[in-house]
Amino acid sequence: MSNDHLYAVIMAGGIGSRLWPRSRAATPKQFLDLASERSMLRETVDRIRPLVPVERILVVTGEEHRETVLGQVPGLPGENVLLEPAPKGTAPCIGLAAVALLARDNDAIMAVFPADHVIADAAGFRRAIAAAAQVAEEGQLVTLGIAPDRPETGYGYIRRGELLGTYDDHPVFHVQCFAEKPDEARARTFVESGEYYWNGGIFIWEAATILWEMAGLLPELYGELQSVAEVWDAPECLPRLHEAWQALPQITIDYGVMEKAQRVVTLPVDIGWSDVGNWAALSALLAADENDNVVRGPGRVLAPGSRGSYLYASAGRLVVAVGLEDFVVVDTPDALLICPKDQAQDVRDVVRELQAQDLQEYL
Repeated sequence: MSNDHLYAVIMAGGIGSRLWPRSRAATPKQFLDLASERSMLRETVDRIRPLVPVERILVVTGEEHRETVLGQVPGLPGENVLLEPAPKGTAPCIGLAAVALLARDNDAIMAVFPADHVIADAAGFRRAIAAAAQVAEEGQLVTLGIAPDRPETGYGYIRRGELLGTYDDHPVFHVQCFAEKPDEARARTFVESGEYYWNGGIFIWEAATILWEMAGLLPELYGELQSVAEVWDAPECLPRLHEAWQALPQITIDYGVMEKAQRVVTLPVDIGWSDVGNWAALSALLAADENDNVVRGPGRVLAPGSRGSYLYASAGRLVVAVGLEDFVVVDTPDALLICPKDQAQDVRDVVRELQAQDLQEYL
């Protein structure tokens, strides 16, 4: 196939609550330089650009982040930043992008992925996307299946079924079922079977096909999207979009479409993927010193006797960590996080508590 109809849709919403206190509502993790010297959004754009030029890259984000996106992605046309009136889950986000693409290209194929993932093998990722686009041309809904390297309990899984075919040396399988986040014993069974992959939330399909699926499986969402599509280039589009968003329920593309649709396939990949879901996951991706500590930030860190820890100091701050083992310390100007690495997932609960206490200044 020609790649002329292939578009990248980057979902840049969310607040990354498990990476608090650096990730905040005003500066969520996708706009931070967590894994390299560039923001995660910029890394995501640069990763796909050899395959998809910037004029065919769309970024879906909140209204408050439009200027941040344009500032971080040189050359991105302003009309390629799609603004969600409110976060309503991945299904409305993807549906809005599909409407925008069909307004400019009836044959548009969407490669959809989050802005806040790390992928070590960028070339392998692009080859997989190009192969998946060929499958999408046949009307299939494609999801990349991430080859698991451990019995992870924090991810959902995809179970492969029969082989659909091979595309540019990439085998593609029918999806037998999706599995929710398992306990450790079940996760081990999944990995040992060789039939399961992590669900990384990376999708490839025709824009027209995903909207057709929404018409049957999510008729309320489809109806609201169609009402927006009908006035897409008219002045009343923005107020119609806001009105539509108020009426929509919160729903994910996995639950709303992928778990129920018939033509769902998976293309397995081993590309060094991580969703950077918490501080411990981030620490595992970064180079450590001779004591297995990861030291980051513009401030200064001293770590006598500490091992296996992630230590971040903000500008103008000195962080001293004495005798810590497998800890996370993240010091920002107005908040300090200290927790064992094995409880890094629980940082999300801290954010919920801050919300419950209406401590907006820390969110």
